[in-house]
Amino acid sequence: MTETTPLDLRPQARVVARLAAGVPDDRLAAPTPCPEYAVSDLLSHLALLAVAFRDAARKNLGPTTDTAPGAAAVPALPDHWREELPRALAEMAGAWTDPAAWTGMTRAGAVDLPGGIAGAVAVDELVIHGWDLARALGQEYAPDAAALRAAHAFLLAAAEDESRGGGIFGAVVPVPDDAPLLDRAIGLSGRDPGWTPPTSP
Repeated sequence: MTETTPLDLRPQARVVARLAAGVPDDRLAAPTPCPEYAVSDLLSHLALLAVAFRDAARKNLGPTTDTAPGAAAVPALPDHWREELPRALAEMAGAWTDPAAWTGMTRAGAVDLPGGIAGAVAVDELVIHGWDLARALGQEYAPDAAALRAAHAFLLAAAEDESRGGGIFGAVVPVPDDAPLLDRAIGLSGRDPGWTPPTSP
């Protein structure tokens, strides 16, 4: 995988926070492009990863950085998530403004990895899950341009790494080379850029 040059995650974190703020209660059980996640699960996942990557940036290693993805079911969305999630996203993004976060070794998802790689994963998570949330809600999505470029580069490198046997989130979905950069990143993440919520019968 390719490291990301130190990047300001705050603009993309704000994009995700704005989307989350617009989630109505009656959409929490709605499906998302992640087959195993309803909107509430996605929001819970975002809150957990925000804390984990905040601590990875700070090299504050422990329970939050030692849980492997998929090791346990996503916990129920806490009652006060509307206050907690934007705070966690802001703290995560703020932690990555420290140049030291991008150097040395750290840990995330129970894997030891260079800070630059952890930062790249953090950027990718914000960009791709932001799209997941926007699509689930039927909202327009305009990720931070720098974060999108970084996420695409990271996903492309992962897809081209023969030792991994494809993308890091599953089989790559083919997308035309002249498609918008966001669509190409989404395809590399194993998602269909044309996904829309299923219609009710």
